[in-house]
Amino acid sequence: MRRIKRENTGQVKPGQDLVVAGYAGLAGTVEIVRQKKEELYQWFSRDYVDRILHQEQVQPAADLKIWQPFGATELEPSGEGGILKTLWDLSGAYMTGIHFSLRRIPIRQETIEICERYELNPYRLFSVHCLLLTADHGADLTDAMRKQGIQGTVIGKVTEGIGRTMEHQDCIGYLDRPTKDELYKVLR
Repeated sequence: MRRIKRENTGQVKPGQDLVVAGYAGLAGTVEIVRQKKEELYQWFSRDYVDRILHQEQVQPAADLKIWQPFGATELEPSGEGGILKTLWDLSGAYMTGIHFSLRRIPIRQETIEICERYELNPYRLFSVHCLLLTADHGADLTDAMRKQGIQGTVIGKVTEGIGRTMEHQDCIGYLDRPTKDELYKVLR
């Protein structure tokens, strides 16, 4: 593992929980719908497509200081490359391992349906307004998020060593290096 160079302002250590705030791939979903709306009307109802564009949701603040009183020790905002790139980057910045469940990552049904239509990986789709945090007690952090109307879920743990493992259904595999954001497969 090569260290990812960035300023580490918090603390990440084995045994801590990995917490995702917000929804993976949602920003990319909205952008695809915005630019492919007329095409999507062929496969989905007009009401459904328009609802994706105009949905309201509370966006988590990408400021560690806001989440520290609730137990957060580090924060990595997601963006281009999706939540899997964010997991890779945080692990690489601290030279530590991670183990997480793909199924626990919060993702909206709209994202799944749009990604299936275009054969995209929703976990590698543009995910601005989605955060990855570490905390000694992730349940306390997610409770604080819920009270603010924010989706928060513990998806795994920081581990010893440098392995980046993920569970998917009954299998355990390794997280691959980040690739180009899935958004570019649709919007060229």
